[in-house]
Amino acid sequence: MMQGIGYRVLLGILTALALLPFGVLYVFADFLYFLVYKVVRYRRKLVRRNLAACFPEKSDAERLVIEKQFYRNFADYIVETVKLLHISDAEIERRMTFENVGLIDSHIAAGRSVTVYFAHTGNWEWAPSVTLHATRPEGRVEEFCQVYRPLRSAVFDRLMLRVRSRFGSRSFAKATVFRDLFKLQRSGVLTVTGFMSDQKPSHGDPTVPLLFLGRPTAFISGTETLCRRLGNAAIYWDTEKISRGHYRITCRPLCDTPAELPAGELTKRYASMLEATIKRNPPIWLWTHNRWKIPVELPLR
Repeated sequence: MMQGIGYRVLLGILTALALLPFGVLYVFADFLYFLVYKVVRYRRKLVRRNLAACFPEKSDAERLVIEKQFYRNFADYIVETVKLLHISDAEIERRMTFENVGLIDSHIAAGRSVTVYFAHTGNWEWAPSVTLHATRPEGRVEEFCQVYRPLRSAVFDRLMLRVRSRFGSRSFAKATVFRDLFKLQRSGVLTVTGFMSDQKPSHGDPTVPLLFLGRPTAFISGTETLCRRLGNAAIYWDTEKISRGHYRITCRPLCDTPAELPAGELTKRYASMLEATIKRNPPIWLWTHNRWKIPVELPLR
């Protein structure tokens, strides 16, 4: 009961904020940047350490510019996510654009479900608006989905599930996603499912050790395993921040038939594409994530 009350109170407050125009929300974002970066110093040592290890060729001054811009982007991400509680389809279509979305349509038209690899770049919470851009002919049964890790707070978890369903997609918990997608497959439903595969693996997750941003890194390989077992095609969402409040995702092919690749190859392709995205614009990635908490050894060649 108390959780229900807390949820309604939080939803009411955030919905009231979401009614504000972007110009006003970005004033809040500027204040959040000052509070998070200058006052609280949220994970600033971690961000600084990550940037130093990933970009040793850059000067301290260059990395400081990236660091500050990252925190500004992080503040923007927060208010932009709140705005999802009250934003029109037309405005989100204008602010989050998709290139080569026909790649998804072509796989679905051929009767093949799609696994989408993407990452914590730009504003990933706006990515489910792809449903507004995809071709969805009448009579064709398909579902747009995303995988998530349940939050510890039941109130915030419920709120984020509401936000992520704003454009008609479904959310599946990481622990049950294979079962959920397999059930849809057996019932004849095609799926387009997004996986945030740049996270630090949880305990017991199968991984592929790779050199990523110059550092030995364990990448979750469960996405690849699921993709191969379901016979899905795989694509990558390459994210760019065009300007404040404007993003572009380009759909890039990873593999039409991942089951034919050697084990680990699909994960390697994803890591390579993500590295290129980050190097092109370092501040748009989530540097507060403790990605390299556990040391990783690369296999001997």
